[in-house]
Amino acid sequence: MEFSYEIKKICKQSGARIGVLHTPHGDIETPVFMPVGTQATVKGLRPEDLHQMNAQIILSNTYHLFLRPGEKIVKKAGGLHKFMNWNKPILTDSGGFQVFSLAKLRKISEDGVEFNSHLSGEKFIMTPEKAMQIENDLGADIIMAFDICSKYGASYKEAKESATLTKNWLKRCFDAQKNEKQMLFPIIQGNFYKDLRQQCIQDCLPYAKCGIAIGGLSVGEPKELMYEMLDYMRPMLPENMPRYLMGVGSPDCLLEGFARGIDMMDCVLPTRIARNGTAFTKNGKLVIKNAEFAEDFRPIEADCDCYTCKHYTRAYLRHLIKAGEMLGAELLSIHNLRHLIKLTEQIKEAIWQDRFLDFKNEYLKNYKI
Repeated sequence: MEFSYEIKKICKQSGARIGVLHTPHGDIETPVFMPVGTQATVKGLRPEDLHQMNAQIILSNTYHLFLRPGEKIVKKAGGLHKFMNWNKPILTDSGGFQVFSLAKLRKISEDGVEFNSHLSGEKFIMTPEKAMQIENDLGADIIMAFDICSKYGASYKEAKESATLTKNWLKRCFDAQKNEKQMLFPIIQGNFYKDLRQQCIQDCLPYAKCGIAIGGLSVGEPKELMYEMLDYMRPMLPENMPRYLMGVGSPDCLLEGFARGIDMMDCVLPTRIARNGTAFTKNGKLVIKNAEFAEDFRPIEADCDCYTCKHYTRAYLRHLIKAGEMLGAELLSIHNLRHLIKLTEQIKEAIWQDRFLDFKNEYLKNYKI
């Protein structure tokens, strides 16, 4: 069997889990933070950088790669792994969120989504079957079902319509997906209506073979509302497979998500804020481009083991960012991603020791959001 999941440890204090997801391109120890490589690259970084920071799996984006360079070119190159020179697992999302958020014009029907490219304005139709064909050509290990994400603040009627389409499209994705070297994850939608979330979980379970995802959170709502929804859904989620919370990944959210039984998380935040001159630290964000760091010759964090902190100072990083040099964003991205991966490693250590809630509370006590 190409895919399987085994739980190695459940924290007695929190119920958080350590597990191993076996995939065709290697094992993933969960909980795991997954760097985002939207266009078949984690912005500014080489695969060697990702290996060095102990990244286990990265994401790419179906919508963007469909538009450019096109999935047929990636397939001709031998799939994403060969195309981008990454030999560990890859996850592709379905493009549903990007169609929702980026497409200039879109028309949603039972069949799929008609939309205009945000690049050229060209008209396309994305159906569940088309999404599966693209993801199959891209060749990622884990692929996501084509879904509809309703916006925060959507009415019950809108949220129910989106959840119903997500359910109907999931069956079509499942029927279209025949590649045993790829694992399809259903996506739970339902906005912030608990009965819709409960129904969506029930709709997803028959199609969840070795993984299930939670979508439609971290879309502008207060974090406390997201945590409340995770708490509500937790008892209904399957125990025997990884649970993936999509698009969430600040340090505080990693702690709160993993404490609620989530196993996989991802976010563009670490590289995005790096390009704006901001670094994660265990005390909160450090805006390195601020004038106070002009003569600060310390690393970002003294106890950080990343390449950036071993070799460069805050003053130099500030200079690079202020000068608009590419290296500044690259070095801050290395630090930010390693910071989240290292935090996840510390979380796993606390789970092994049955003291994850203590670790979480100690960490958040000094962390300024």
